[in-house]
Amino acid sequence: MARHVPNASNQQPQEAAAHIASRLDRLPATRSVWLLVAILSLGGTFEYYDLFFTGYVVPGMNRAGLFAPESLGWLTALGSAGANGAGTFVFMTFAGLFVGALLFGSAADRFGRRAIFTWSMLWYSGCTFIMAFQSTGLAVDLWRFAAGIGLGVELVTIDTYVAELMPRGERGRAFAFNQVVSFLAVPLVAFLAWALVPAAPLGFDGWRWVVLIGAAGALAVWIIRRRVPESPRWLARQGRIAEAEQVTRRLEAAVAHDLGGPLPLPAASVVEPEGDERFRAIWQPPYRGRTILLSVFQVCQTIGFYGFAAWVPSLLIAKGIKVTTSLEYSFIIAVSNPIGPLIGVAVADRIERKWQIVGSALAVAAFGLLFAQQTEVVPLIGLGILVTLGINWMSFAFHGYQAELFPTRIRARAVGFVYAWSRLSAAFAGLVIATLLQRGGVTGVFLFIAAAMAIIVLVIGLFGPRTRGLALEQISP
Repeated sequence: MARHVPNASNQQPQEAAAHIASRLDRLPATRSVWLLVAILSLGGTFEYYDLFFTGYVVPGMNRAGLFAPESLGWLTALGSAGANGAGTFVFMTFAGLFVGALLFGSAADRFGRRAIFTWSMLWYSGCTFIMAFQSTGLAVDLWRFAAGIGLGVELVTIDTYVAELMPRGERGRAFAFNQVVSFLAVPLVAFLAWALVPAAPLGFDGWRWVVLIGAAGALAVWIIRRRVPESPRWLARQGRIAEAEQVTRRLEAAVAHDLGGPLPLPAASVVEPEGDERFRAIWQPPYRGRTILLSVFQVCQTIGFYGFAAWVPSLLIAKGIKVTTSLEYSFIIAVSNPIGPLIGVAVADRIERKWQIVGSALAVAAFGLLFAQQTEVVPLIGLGILVTLGINWMSFAFHGYQAELFPTRIRARAVGFVYAWSRLSAAFAGLVIATLLQRGGVTGVFLFIAAAMAIIVLVIGLFGPRTRGLALEQISP
């Protein structure tokens, strides 16, 4: 680097964290910066695969009799609330996500973003591998609950990680890019389900093959652990200033090499105020209002997100389309998953985050209600794609938004808490949607989704803070 930047090693943790944050925020988004996001997104791809196969393997599990009362054991009572007991699998998935996000989401604040990211990935991959060999619905559901715990922790950690590593002018694009890569898993799992679930390659149920492929995420851990550094912001807040300085200088050197010239000088440092690092901190001003706002949002957004994405095959079957054909159509719809975030890569930092969330919620409600009224194949697929675009635009926007609204000292803890409500909502929403599908058909399901989207429009539109282009330390006064 041709320009001298003061060393943070001789500063106090609070000042060092501010100094390092200003250096990170002034970095141009070169190849080295985007490579970090790409590697983190690789972990997210396996995570999304594991999460989204939930809806695609249910038809195969149903056919294998895993959700019959004698197979569910003591979960029979819960299964009676869902179609053929399939609701138990969805419920246990999101119950595990709720426990992981709520009880263990704060682990990244204590042990570091990098360690928790990799260990949670190993945990859910291992549990998913074991689940693929279970022969009863009860055992499948219990191992799915265990895998869900790891998934819940990972989802929280990725949001925290990306927000802290990226320059402030690129956070929106970074979350959009992260979701482009992660959502590539959705058409993959849809294609594999279409090809494998109706069959039994080598005498092994097709749904088991789909699950086993998802467990391969453990193989990516060594790549991620070698290539992604710990968050310098987190290191500095922990008093590990020399390590934070080392990581920051390595990143600065890589970016300067990409540019072939000197880096711009950092802007004036914004010191993040000291405060309580315990759970009660999220209930102190100004974070109390943000915690309530995002908790309400998370309860509602997941009704739209998983109410459609995890139920596409079942919604199409309810329209009179047979299982094999519904999986084919679901694959066509699923191919569109990365498109919304891909558009977002170009414009995510040009539009205020809260208005992106509001606009996408309106789109999900409108296109979903139109989807419910269709009977012809082409309009069904077209509107399914439009609902998917709206859902995924909202997804990358809120993942960045919720991580921006809390300070480094409690970011993972706060995101874990608010995100946990979406997991709990999804657990029960799966049972509600299964019931609505039986009693009110597809129209009943989308009226439920539209009501949830209306609440999002009101709470985010009226009360959501602005974040675009601001340093994390400015958003968290």
